[in-house]
Amino acid sequence: MPAAVSSNSCCLFYVVDWLPPDFGAVGQYAVLFAREMATTGRQVTLVGLTSGPSRSEVERFASGGILETTRIAISTYDKTKYASRLIWLFKANFHLIARVVRDARSRGAEILFTGAPPFMLFFAIVAKYIRGARLIYRITDFYPEVIIAELGRKSLPLAIFEWITWAMRRRVDLFQVLGEDQRKLLIGRGISPHRIVLKRDISPVPITGRERPMNPPQALSGYPILLYSGNYSVAHEVDTVVEGLIRHHHRGNRLFGFWLSASGKNVAIMEKRLRSANVPVACTQPVPLEDLPALLAAASVHLITLRNQFSGIVLPSKVYACIASGRPILFVGPERSDVHLLCSQARSIPYERVEPGDIDGFAVAIERLCPAASDQSSLTHFRK
Repeated sequence: MPAAVSSNSCCLFYVVDWLPPDFGAVGQYAVLFAREMATTGRQVTLVGLTSGPSRSEVERFASGGILETTRIAISTYDKTKYASRLIWLFKANFHLIARVVRDARSRGAEILFTGAPPFMLFFAIVAKYIRGARLIYRITDFYPEVIIAELGRKSLPLAIFEWITWAMRRRVDLFQVLGEDQRKLLIGRGISPHRIVLKRDISPVPITGRERPMNPPQALSGYPILLYSGNYSVAHEVDTVVEGLIRHHHRGNRLFGFWLSASGKNVAIMEKRLRSANVPVACTQPVPLEDLPALLAAASVHLITLRNQFSGIVLPSKVYACIASGRPILFVGPERSDVHLLCSQARSIPYERVEPGDIDGFAVAIERLCPAASDQSSLTHFRK
């Protein structure tokens, strides 16, 4: 099986979307992995976007490795308008790849790119042939499959675009997948298993499970906390969670408060629906990375969600930090997702899975997790 990154080429260009301190899980993991590779003696150039001024910084390691981090300034866009999003994506991808191509060290180097920004594949393929580079595709998200799943249909233009995308994917030299569900999808579309390696994400910061909890919002004082942290957008299940929480508050014995430390289009929608049903809910912005362990320690139960149609094409990276925190996990999503695989293998924590659409199942599952949430010293394993 090939190595996740070839050792034959010293120079590696790692291209992502937003780099810290801007919020974005892909960039957070990229910093960790880029530094990890530089410590082995490689010359790594990490290229990403920033909402601040453009800048570069260099970090040198005892092994002789070098990590050069380049942040390219770019404005944000109106997420509600597809035209604005497409123009922004073209600009972002162009500037990121142009930065790589202009660098003389990129000739014959390795270019590792991700699914963020979307459609980077098409720009990376151009760089492959211009610079004679070796392409490594770390598939964080599948596009245009995500768009097709969001729309719930495949129009003729999207079907054609999907076919072209797979033709481009077959020109990639090596794939890094986040989970076994992604591996199966690639193999099912004709990608050789020998060109695929599994390299999972990890928790973006060290978490021991013994951190001092952050204080929850005042509105949730006295309630056990069902915590959702991170992004809550089109790939995440809404109705099962909202209606399940409402049903839980009508029937439950020990009632949870819902804390959304999150961004994304569904946050305001969920807050409005839950407030109108008198369910205790609080919404706050995602915390800085250094505060993540304390936030996760505040959870009585972690919530992870994924709509059925996004299984395999999206993997919520928050699962790793949630598992590391040692708190119970409630997953609303399909059994075939690697979220279920990872949580099932983490046998030191109570875990429940609910099928999307099963509102009664949600209310029952969260009730079953109550004893575990209230008494971490006597853990009982639950499986659905």
